[in-house]
Amino acid sequence: MTISALGINHKTASVDLREQVAFSAEQLDTALQAVRNLQGVEEAVIVSTCNRTELYCRGEVSGDLLLGWLTGFHSLSPDALENHHYLFQGEQAITHLMSVASGLDSLVLGEPQILGQVKQAYQAAKRQASVGGILERLFQQTFRVAKTVRNETAVGQNAVSVAYAAVSMARHIFANLQNSKVLLIGAGDTSELVAQHLKQQGV
Repeated sequence: MTISALGINHKTASVDLREQVAFSAEQLDTALQAVRNLQGVEEAVIVSTCNRTELYCRGEVSGDLLLGWLTGFHSLSPDALENHHYLFQGEQAITHLMSVASGLDSLVLGEPQILGQVKQAYQAAKRQASVGGILERLFQQTFRVAKTVRNETAVGQNAVSVAYAAVSMARHIFANLQNSKVLLIGAGDTSELVAQHLKQQGV
């Protein structure tokens, strides 16, 4: 049985397009059930963050079917993601997942949030019984690899989140943020973290 990974991320698509294919917490259960009903899909996990949306599936399923399902679920035109998606299968899909979970494919190299987000995606899929033996072993091994990468390489040293990097850049530009007024656009996890970091700076 083949492992497939289809998705878009900050390297392949604009923020606007990424937002259009992101799955909210309310949508995720329905989406997992729907993708599991696709012909050939035996197991599935959906990873959806502000920087990526990815489908990890086990089964004999074509990339075109997964891409068509993703655009259809979000009511997009069939060709909306044509030049903005990627598809990995077999060993490439496994390597990609491990790279993502380790923070090696992140906007900020080594950022620590992504591992927790992948774990949340895995847990959500388990609750919907869309994870079986193969993806179970794959994700557990992925978590071990990510921990090793973080603990035994320089990637984990001084790793920062996108939110922390944004506030650090603002401090570099404006020197003192205490007298600044800040407008945050968006209400996701990253905006919440930015707000926390700004508060620590006295904003």
